[in-house]
Amino acid sequence: MTTLSHLECSLCQKRFEAGIAHNLCECGGPLLVRYHLDKARENWNREWLGRAPATMWRYAPVLPVSRPEKIVSLGEGYTPLVRTRRLGARLGADQLWVKDEGLNPTGSFKARGLSCAVSMAAELGLTKLAIPSAGNAASAMAAYAAAAGIEAHIFMPRDVPSSNYIECKAFGAKVTLVDGLISDCAKIVNDRKQEEGWFDVSTLKEPYRIEGKKTMGYEVAEQFQWQLPGVIFYPTGGGVGLIGMWKAFEEMETLGWITAKRPKMIAVQVEGCQPVVRAFEQGTPRSEFWQNAHTVASGLRVPKPLGDFLVLNAVRDSGGCAIAVSDEELLDAGIQLAAEEGMFVAPEGAACIAALEKLLASGFLKPDEKIVIYNTGSGLKYLEAYSTRFPRVSGGEQDKLGGLITPR
Repeated sequence: MTTLSHLECSLCQKRFEAGIAHNLCECGGPLLVRYHLDKARENWNREWLGRAPATMWRYAPVLPVSRPEKIVSLGEGYTPLVRTRRLGARLGADQLWVKDEGLNPTGSFKARGLSCAVSMAAELGLTKLAIPSAGNAASAMAAYAAAAGIEAHIFMPRDVPSSNYIECKAFGAKVTLVDGLISDCAKIVNDRKQEEGWFDVSTLKEPYRIEGKKTMGYEVAEQFQWQLPGVIFYPTGGGVGLIGMWKAFEEMETLGWITAKRPKMIAVQVEGCQPVVRAFEQGTPRSEFWQNAHTVASGLRVPKPLGDFLVLNAVRDSGGCAIAVSDEELLDAGIQLAAEEGMFVAPEGAACIAALEKLLASGFLKPDEKIVIYNTGSGLKYLEAYSTRFPRVSGGEQDKLGGLITPR
C-alpha cells in the first residue's frame, strides 16, 4: 500500500496536504508527490517484485493511490526492453536498447500517467476531467476515464493524428478540435474549468501524471538488475517522462535500491519546436515560448513546457545535453529502425535515433556506453506522418517485386 506523505511545490518547496485535489502552487510551481521512503525501505523489498503484478502498479508503495479498489488499470507498464543489435552495429553503439512504450494501452507511454491521474481522480471523488493534448494524452485519458465512469472533456489541435481523434470519440469523450496548438487548447481549459466544474489534468498542472510516468525509471532499473544505463534518450515535448524518471532515480537511491550514479539524460526535440534545446544552449534556467511551432511528431509540438526548468536541471546535473533533429531525419530513422529491427515506432521515438547518430558522430557519446532509447508510442498512430515517405502509386500495372498491380 502507498507510503504517500504530502505534496511539495517544485519551485518554492511549500508543503500541501495529500488527499485533496490540487493543481499548481500559488507561485505557479508544479506540485510533486513525496513519500515516507524510510517507511517504504523498512517494509518493502525489491526482491518482492518477483510476486508483483506485471504492470506499473507493481510499484504501488511509491504510487499515490491509498485505496486499491480505486485503481483504474488497463495493463499499463512493464514494457519490453529490446536489444537492437543491427541498429547499434550500423550506428556504432555496442550496447543499445529501445524501451518500447508503444505497447502500452492506447499505444503510448501516456497510459502510465493517465492511469495514475484518473485513479487519483476516482479516489478524490472528481467527476469531470478536462485535458489539452497534442494527441496521445487525450487518447489515454479518454480510455481511463471511460473505464472509471468519469466524464472526459478533451481539447486537441485540429490537425492531430486521426487515430487520436477516433479513439477519443470511441471512448465516449467530449472532444473539441481547436485551430491552434496545445497551448491554445490549454488556454480554453483554463478559461472554462471553473464555470464548467472540470478538474484540469494538464501536464504538470496536477501532481499525479508524473507519478505514473516515473515508473519508466523504476522499470529500466529493474530490467537491468538495478544497474542504470549510462545514457537515456528521451523525446521531450512536455518532458514529464524525463522529469519522472529523474524523480524515480532519487527515490530508488533513498530506498537503497541503486547507487548515486545517474545516466546522462538526453532531451530530444525537433528543429521546428526546440525551446528546451535553445535554453540549454543559452545556459538559461527556463525556456521561451517557441513561435510558429511545427513538426510531424505531434507529441514534440509543445512551444513552452511548464516543467522546462525541471528538464533542464536533470539534463545539466546528469552531464547530458539537449539536441534537435529535423522531421526528415526522424522519419528516415524510424523507417530504418523498422527495416532493421522490426519495430515500428512513433516519430518522437525515431527522433532519438537520429539524435543518437549525431551524438556518436560528434564524440559526445562513446561506442561502449550502455544506451537506452525511449520510444514513447506506436508508429501505427502516425500513419499520416509516415505516409509522406510511401506515396501510393495510382494507375497502371507495375512489376511483381513490390509494386502495385491493378486488376484487369
